[in-house]
Amino acid sequence: MMPQQIAFTVPGVPQGKGRAKSSSRIGRDAKTGAARVFTRHYTPEATVAYESLVKLAAARAMEGRAPYTGAIQMHLHIVKPIPQSWSGVRQRRAAAGLIVPTVKPDSDNVEKAVKDGCNGVVYRDDVQVVKDSKEKVYGPVPGVTATITFRDDLEPAQGVKKHAP
Repeated sequence: MMPQQIAFTVPGVPQGKGRAKSSSRIGRDAKTGAARVFTRHYTPEATVAYESLVKLAAARAMEGRAPYTGAIQMHLHIVKPIPQSWSGVRQRRAAAGLIVPTVKPDSDNVEKAVKDGCNGVVYRDDVQVVKDSKEKVYGPVPGVTATITFRDDLEPAQGVKKHAP
């Protein structure tokens, strides 16, 4: 039986999900030979790498279990590194929570990266996340800790079994 809750930490400086990029080139249509513009859309490499790190941490927490198919509750504790350039007083104030990281990445973009990284590992799709919360603080060890609760007490709208076979 799957536990009611899992938690995992994505080590390193938290990364926000980058915007999709596009590149265009002019080429020839294979059928007609006419010149045309080909546009390619892609996810930035840094985002792909960070989501892979999330997948790895999430997979360890799942311990080989199949992705959950019911409702999910997610809490993220986002820890930004305290800038070394700050004075000792300012660093201590940040560690105590008196100075907060009102800097990039914004917590919504970190949440998107973590949710997308959990797709297919913790749950089938992030549409299953029905309740979420997050906090962004400074701390001595940067990273994102995700606490995911499997909400067996809630009935999913699609009426599927809560645990994938």
